Amino acid sequence: MKILFIIKNKSNFNNKGKCPLVCRITLDKIRKEFSTGQFVNPKNWDSKKQIVKPPEPDIDYINNQLSLIKTKINKAFLLLQVKEEAITVEAIYSLYLGKKTQKEYNVVEYFGMYLSKLKTLIGIDIKEVTWNKFDYVKTDIHAFIKWKFKVNDMPLKKLEANFLTELEYYLKVKEKKLKQVTINKKIQRFRKVVKVAVAENFLDKDPFILYKTKTVKIEVVFLTPEELKKLEEHEFSQLRLQFVKDLFVFCCYTGLPYRELMDLKYSNIVKGFDGNKWIKIKREKTSKALSIPLLPKALEIMERYGSSEKYVFARISNQRYNSYLKEIAAIIGVDKNFTTHMARRTFASSVLLYNDVPMEIVSELLGHSNMKVTQDSYGKVVQKKISLEIDRLKGSG
Repeated sequence: MKILFIIKNKSNFNNKGKCPLVCRITLDKIRKEFSTGQFVNPKNWDSKKQIVKPPEPDIDYINNQLSLIKTKINKAFLLLQVKEEAITVEAIYSLYLGKKTQKEYNVVEYFGMYLSKLKTLIGIDIKEVTWNKFDYVKTDIHAFIKWKFKVNDMPLKKLEANFLTELEYYLKVKEKKLKQVTINKKIQRFRKVVKVAVAENFLDKDPFILYKTKTVKIEVVFLTPEELKKLEEHEFSQLRLQFVKDLFVFCCYTGLPYRELMDLKYSNIVKGFDGNKWIKIKREKTSKALSIPLLPKALEIMERYGSSEKYVFARISNQRYNSYLKEIAAIIGVDKNFTTHMARRTFASSVLLYNDVPMEIVSELLGHSNMKVTQDSYGKVVQKKISLEIDRLKGSG
């Protein structure tokens, strides 16, 4: 830090033939100038020694005032160092004026503070798995800053628009080798933290306001009605494969994700307004209440595995479940990657949309947070259904 007293404009005389004396603070090539309230004759100012010289009247008073200003500035600088706060010319000047300075956070430091607040909401507004995802992003940001800037952390206020572009490159190429859809999710979570920093006035503006994530074409893989029928009709001699097949088919007719399937209790099966049985359950991912009518095929499977236990189906790990599904796909000769999520997509596509169920009802039955999620995922399925209907009409004509 440098402190310099200067006569800013030597032609700017007052009625006594004196010019204003200005103080300039310089730190990291950034300047802050302010008036000292003192006026001197330019001929009586020694710029090298930074003092007023004779025959200036009130020479001692002016020099003492300048010395006092310099002492107060140095004191403000030292106080910021002791408090381990970000040291800027504006922060120094604010302390010099006696104003309280707002703490300036570093990126990883602020992310950690955000996570501490978020943790108190686990079990209230968010799931622990959601908190963990944000924590993983904080670890990624920390590693990226060390790789890119060779420091453990950097000031929030030094975030620039290209930070996300470089982060994307790092996640895709250098370290993680992640897919674009995963990178988009991580950037989305980091941007949420930055927006909170803006809202709390730790940042003047969102540095990433013009950033756009790269669009990812979502290919929805599901079983066609013919493939689903082929699976339903196949009987497996091995009980473990038959059980997993039935679980998968049950999900094809209910749209339940794996977690909700395993958590399904008999208490979740209720008699609906129409006299039929419905599944009433809360989706863990979105905390949204699901109401799903039990179609005959799903009801048949559920009754086949009925037990005195509170859970409808026996427990099986997600890893084992997916492993058995790959065996099933190979045995029945369907060249598709069978996963727990494929059953959910089959429910939306072959069971609902192919049977002319409106998109908004599909969205509700899937428990999506909003219609856009459904439209982005299944819009092409609707287009394909329309194309098939047009071909059918052409054929009949």
